[in-house]
Amino acid sequence: MITKDRPRSALRTLDRLAALPERPPVVVVDNGADPAATEALRAHPVRAEVLTPGRNTGAVGRNLAVRQARTPYVAFSDDDSWWRPGALGRAADLLDTHPRLGLLAARSLVGPREEEDPVNALLARSPLPPEPDLPGRPVLGFLGCACVVRRRAHLETGGYHPLLFFGAEETLLAYDLAAAGWGVAYEPSVVAHHHPDSRGRPGRSALLRRNALLTDWLRRPAYVAVLHTGGLAASAVRGEPGAAAALRGAAVRLPAALRQRHRLPARVEHAVRLLERQARTDHHEKVKGR
Repeated sequence: MITKDRPRSALRTLDRLAALPERPPVVVVDNGADPAATEALRAHPVRAEVLTPGRNTGAVGRNLAVRQARTPYVAFSDDDSWWRPGALGRAADLLDTHPRLGLLAARSLVGPREEEDPVNALLARSPLPPEPDLPGRPVLGFLGCACVVRRRAHLETGGYHPLLFFGAEETLLAYDLAAAGWGVAYEPSVVAHHHPDSRGRPGRSALLRRNALLTDWLRRPAYVAVLHTGGLAASAVRGEPGAAAALRGAAVRLPAALRQRHRLPARVEHAVRLLERQARTDHHEKVKGR
């Protein structure tokens, strides 16, 4: 679990994890700077191992937790999410049975009314063809707070990329797992609960757009990255909220992205294009239905 300056929410999540029948060992990465919050996490009856990197590591904090873990599989939670009882046992069985499965994307239910996260439908409708050695639907995306990863696969691929920090960081990890030959699959029988703060996250849209563009420059063909850069620049000129901030943020990080750039294998790039084609179709259908 990663957390930052939200001890009440984090302690609630630890309560839920402590009640799981699987009794998983818990590693918490405290990205905050409040010693009292850190001590409260350490004092919780779940007896979590609490790591304090001394700075906000963003999503890379999950990498620290994976390196610290001693189990073959690692289930991620944020400080506002937890697992349905039995979900981790089900995930472990699937990972045991499918040795090429590198990451299992779970179904996420939001809030006390347990509403379906819209991402569930996107994953369930993945256009990627079924693979006989994987469960569920092959995908190239997931929710960071609702997935279970094979520790070996995560370590081999390097985990979450530090250049992205936070926001849509999952896509690049899914690309890298697939490029390394690991499977990524959505399985709705594995369920996570997510109770996000109703106040939302200011600036999140800009982070998502920035990181989507950086992911293009890190892994996609140059002409695709150039095309998407032009699209974001046009959005900024039109005054779309967050577009200019996203473009500025990507520009600052672009030299580092170019230094670390390597293309996806053709088979993974083909899968990405299938997903993009479906996204365009979905967008056109939505516009027509208005």
